[in-house]
Amino acid sequence: MGLNTDHERLNRLLGGDDLAWLVQRVRKRMERGETLSTQVRLSEATSGQRSAVQRLLGRSPRPGTTLTVSLPAVDAVLRRSGVCPDGLEAAVTSLTGPVTVRSEEIEREERQWREAFAPLHAAITGRNELSGWYERLHSSGLVRRLAGTPEEATPLLYDLAGVIRALPTSAEPLGHFAARITGSAHALDDDRPLTTLAFSAAVAMAGLADDGSGAQWRREVWAAVGVLRDELSTTVLTLGLPGDTTTATGRALAALREAGQPAVLTLRQLIRDTPTWPVHEQQVSICENPIVVSAAADRLGPASAPLVCTNGQPGAAVMHLLRQLTSATARLRYHGDFDWGGLRIGNVIFGRLPAAPWRFDTAAYEVAVAEHSSHELGDKPARADWDHHLSTTMLRVGRAVEEEHVLDDLIGDLSCSSHHVTRGCDDRSL
Repeated sequence: MGLNTDHERLNRLLGGDDLAWLVQRVRKRMERGETLSTQVRLSEATSGQRSAVQRLLGRSPRPGTTLTVSLPAVDAVLRRSGVCPDGLEAAVTSLTGPVTVRSEEIEREERQWREAFAPLHAAITGRNELSGWYERLHSSGLVRRLAGTPEEATPLLYDLAGVIRALPTSAEPLGHFAARITGSAHALDDDRPLTTLAFSAAVAMAGLADDGSGAQWRREVWAAVGVLRDELSTTVLTLGLPGDTTTATGRALAALREAGQPAVLTLRQLIRDTPTWPVHEQQVSICENPIVVSAAADRLGPASAPLVCTNGQPGAAVMHLLRQLTSATARLRYHGDFDWGGLRIGNVIFGRLPAAPWRFDTAAYEVAVAEHSSHELGDKPARADWDHHLSTTMLRVGRAVEEEHVLDDLIGDLSCSSHHVTRGCDDRSL
């Protein structure tokens, strides 16, 4: 196309500034795949633009400032004059360069995106827990924002498919897992696009609510699919948890329980040497502060019912243990400090686990604040999602009650007779 075009004459005829608007209008129509058998209009045309159109079409001046140009008329001038025998489309291409029809370009790009997603689609086929995640990922545009183009997305999604096929794994350090699957030990570092996508898949795979943040949350999610981050530095303090005889961790727990001593479990132990947890229908209490564990060990020793301590905001080891106990059909109950930080921790526990409040509601607060000395609440109030009246009551009273103030009540609840040590305490209405 355009081999017979007289380029010098074409530039004189259509290439000037006064007709640039016309050439651009035609090019845009060509890019959109629209017909050139139409008219185009220009409002507020300058005298130079009006004169250029008059010379192009050989017509007399017309009044007004609005120009109306027939594209078929321009096409006929170009063909008849021999300036561009192939017509207007060839002329615009000669002046401005090759034109890509956008619909064809869009279809080609969509085909490339489908091809980029193909390995990931194959990896999640048959994985019901990931079907909703995949649909959200595919429709959200996140991959396009992270990768930019199908060419950049192709290796990213290929690696993501490999990660998904390998999960869950069996107690594998994150760097080792990343190197095994992608060839790079740093491929799943926190600042990588692959990590963003793989982490969201891990959340879905583990059946967790995607509502956490921070390093502890990342450890918790990776641990839920068998990938270890800081496997020795994240721990959980316990007392009285029953052990089994089939694992080293279980035997250690059984010995410490018999001795009435607390046990500190690492994330590594919980994942690599998981006890069978003989806690069916048994109540497991959860506290916020280590002082409760220490006091229970001092006062009750081996007669203490099972107790787990979050030690502030629960870390990965805490949450992993509590989920294991939930899977073993233990009944969880939680107590924390009656302050704003305590309410935030309670929201995490009650929001992510099927736990019941343990002396941790409005009625318990009113009793505790009336019976025990306390200090003023700080600023930055928090809402108790499990008991909306608790927050407003605390705000009105303005006093905090920490677990140290109610130790006697908590220790009394944890006391079991020797007859009930192996079966858990009798149920109480608290």
